[in-house]
Order: sequence, then structure tokens, then C-alpha cells
Amino acid sequence: MLDDATRRRLTADCSQCVALCCVGPGFTASADFAITKPAGRPCPNLRQDFGCGIHDRLRRNGFAGCTTYDCFGAGQRVTQHLFPGQDWRDPQVAPALFDALTVLRQLHELLWYLAEAQERCPDDALSAELRASRGGIETLAAQPAAGLRGLDVAPHRHGVGVLLARTSALVRLRGAAPGGEDRAGADRAGGDLAGADLAGADLAGADRAGAALRGADLRAAGLRGAVLIGADLRGADLRQADLLGADLRAADLRGADLREALFLLQSQLESATGDEATRVPGRLVRPAHWGSPDPAGRIRRR
Repeated sequence: MLDDATRRRLTADCSQCVALCCVGPGFTASADFAITKPAGRPCPNLRQDFGCGIHDRLRRNGFAGCTTYDCFGAGQRVTQHLFPGQDWRDPQVAPALFDALTVLRQLHELLWYLAEAQERCPDDALSAELRASRGGIETLAAQPAAGLRGLDVAPHRHGVGVLLARTSALVRLRGAAPGGEDRAGADRAGGDLAGADLAGADLAGADRAGAALRGADLRAAGLRGAVLIGADLRGADLRQADLLGADLRAADLRGADLREALFLLQSQLESATGDEATRVPGRLVRPAHWGSPDPAGRIRRR
């Protein structure tokens, strides 16, 4: 689990922000958003006090995309430290606010991953590299707004990605000895992989949208960047699987075991379906929209 101080600093606290994410980003009407909103224009559901007028019914009103957005605490950092007492209603300040949010959100995401990697890394030398990288990203994030403007995060993201991949390989190797199918073998198995032994398998980047993976053993599997949209992962064992960047939209995680999953984000859980039998990492929380099984085995929706 991430230490409490890191978790608080890298977790969004909307009460300490001025609704930057409800104004800065634009979105198009889709399954995730009921309307089209240009960038820089306040969402029509935004209240004068910077609260959301439909926060408790975002999904029911067609704004599921809002529930999966995560600023990793960048919003309150911009509001409280870079632009205290100011907000986007001042047209002279708004562009700098949104620029800072865009850059800081990326840096905070990297810090979240690095904190987890450093905590779980079993190798002292690699842990030292992770600590140094984390310090470098912290230094970038601590710059004034002028220093953040136009900052190219891509090379830093690449460097962090290499370290995360190395950490993942070590953790997964210790988590489950490779012995399941490799990626090519999994591809040959066809679409139905229910109950398959895929422990330690390399499925990074695989397109498994809608795949039948119910009850599959995916312990320590490499699922980085895998497309698992609408996949049936009920009862699957995903302990110590690398889920960095995996697309879990509408994936069915009811009864799945995600304890100790690597690099799983709250936003990924929010985009999926689960229930009270789904086991999630201690650093994350069970999404409020997940249902729970009743005695008859059906799913109750909250």
C-alpha cells in the first residue's frame, strides 16, 4: 500500500480545487458524455460554488466519463499553491491554470506509479533508480507555473516507463513462475479462454475485447496496454498482474481477485463492473456504482 502522505497528495480533493476538470478539458457527446463541451467552457452542470449539480447521479445522466477522470491531486496543487485565490473565471488567468493542470496531472500520475514501484521493488539497486527518478519528477512538479508551461513530459514518461517495466518483470517473476501459455499460445486458443492457465503469460498490448476469461488464472500476467473492453473476467485471478494502461472499460470483474495487481488505477476500476466479491488493492477503493450479489446470485445495483 502507498503511504498515507503520498496517497493524500496524489489523490484528488475536489473541495480544494475550483473545478478545473469541469472547465478545462473538452469532450464530445458519446457513451461517456451526454453532451459536447468545448475546452475552456464550464460544464452546464457546474454550480457557482464549483460543485457538480449531478455528482450523485453522473452515470444515470450520461456522464460516466466524469467518474473515470483522475487528476491525481494536480487540481488542488494548482489551485492552492500555484494560483491561490484565483480561478478560471478570470480570462487573464484561465489559460495558465489549464496549462498547469495538464502538465501537473501527467507528472502526478508518474509519481503515483513510481511510489508504487518503489514500494514493491524487490531489488535494492533498481529501488535506488526509482527513488532518483521520483525525486526528479518531484523537482519538475515543484516548479512555478511559468516553468510548467510547455514542459514536454514525454521523455520523462518514457524513462519512468522503462523503470516500471523492469520493476514489473521482477515482481511478476517472484509472484508466479512462468508456466502458463505465452502470448502466441493464448492467441491460438481462440476467443474462449475461460478457466485458462495464463499465469505469467505475456499478453501486453493484446486485443482481448469481449474475451471469455471467466475464472482464468492470470496471476503475474503481463497485461500492460491490453484491450480488455467488455471482457468477461468474472472470478479471474489477477493477483500481481501488470495492468498498466490496460483498457478495462465495461470489463466484468465480478468476483475477480485484483489484490496486489500492479499499476492498477482507480480510474480503471471506475470504468469496469464489479461487486462486493471483487477484491481490490488496498490503495484503491471499491467504486460506488458497483453492485453486490444478493442471496439468489443476482446483481443488485446501488
